[in-house]
Amino acid sequence: MAVFTVLYPAVDGAKFDLDYYEATHIPLAKAAFKDTGLESVQVLKGVAGAGGGPAPYVAIALLTFRDAAALQASLAGPRGPEVMADVANFTDIQPIAQISEAR
Repeated sequence: MAVFTVLYPAVDGAKFDLDYYEATHIPLAKAAFKDTGLESVQVLKGVAGAGGGPAPYVAIALLTFRDAAALQASLAGPRGPEVMADVANFTDIQPIAQISEAR
């Protein structure tokens, strides 16, 4: 199993529309990648950190794929650019992405 993690750092003055992200972007990603091996999506909303300080991330998305080949097929597939282009509709934060192997 492969996990594509997308982290949106909390940046002063940055835009992040969580309602749009959950209602539009995540369903778009699910529809775009379901046929190429997407198994699940989990969205984590940042909340106050230890000691009540701000969370380091506004949101984190965990997209689980059947395997690394399915993940690559999804991102490089015909709908990958559509999903990536939609990011500008909800944030101006430069996301951090990581591909991991679940064990």
